[in-house]
Amino acid sequence: MASTTYAASVADGIRAAKPDLIGYVPSVSVAPVITDLSEQDGGARVFPLSREEEAIGVLGALPLAGGFGAIVMQDNGFGNALTALTTFSIAYHLPLLIVANTRGGLGEYNSMIHTFSQYAPALLARIGVPVFELDRRSTPQDWAAVVEEAGTHARMTFRPVAVLAHFWATDGKGA
Repeated sequence: MASTTYAASVADGIRAAKPDLIGYVPSVSVAPVITDLSEQDGGARVFPLSREEEAIGVLGALPLAGGFGAIVMQDNGFGNALTALTTFSIAYHLPLLIVANTRGGLGEYNSMIHTFSQYAPALLARIGVPVFELDRRSTPQDWAAVVEEAGTHARMTFRPVAVLAHFWATDGKGA
């Protein structure tokens, strides 16, 4: 499906990665992605979680039962999720697709968010989580392809993989 918006493309990419369950930490920034996923799926496999480390624990455990999970969140949530990522998903070689909206870049209205979010890509790389970044230099179709390929990469390498999506720099209106 050729999506016309970046949010719909991210949702298409997540669906194409074929996760068994999709969890999200609610945020206005990722709401269009969640809405698309929920509407297409009827909400049966898409559900909210209260915090990012909870999302890592719940969806990261799926491979232990033969499944595969995806998480949609904001990149500043990696601060909450670091212990769960390093001592569970990474340590036990559990594949997981994480798609995170970036904060702190172009169009960011909250100046305090820069103190963590600008370091998220390097922090994730440092702990061994592959990071793929998407911004306005790529088409929505490229976004869908990268998200799907990141899911494949997570499964092939038996580890979590993060896609950082710069929604605020795509159309000036968020996702």
